[in-house]
Amino acid sequence: QVQLVESGGGLVQAGGSLRLSCAASGRTFSYFAMSWFRQAPGKEREFVAAITRSGGNTVYADSVKGRFTISRDNTKNTVYLQMNSLNTEDTAVYYCASGRIYSVYRNSYDAWGQGTQVTVSS
Repeated sequence: QVQLVESGGGLVQAGGSLRLSCAASGRTFSYFAMSWFRQAPGKEREFVAAITRSGGNTVYADSVKGRFTISRDNTKNTVYLQMNSLNTEDTAVYYCASGRIYSVYRNSYDAWGQGTQVTVSS
């Protein structure tokens, strides 16, 4: 059974940084693309970033490009999201997801974590 567990969320002031982690178990981590999505109150879940199985390619939403960095450590079965220059519009629950297809689309990912709250104060 696949399990994804996010951590690292919290409250941060605008301009600050956070690093999210997502630890995976239950499937061979390096066989799957990984991604981060987020959902703000009253809004749909939206794509943030994705990374290929090897970590050799990444893609970002325009809203986070240049501020966020996705990475993975296949020896630790963990994917990360380094978030810098945070602003209030980044406030959301952040979810990691795993799937066979490297994609920006939600339905490409078949395993999801429970989410971690990120709140950015002004």
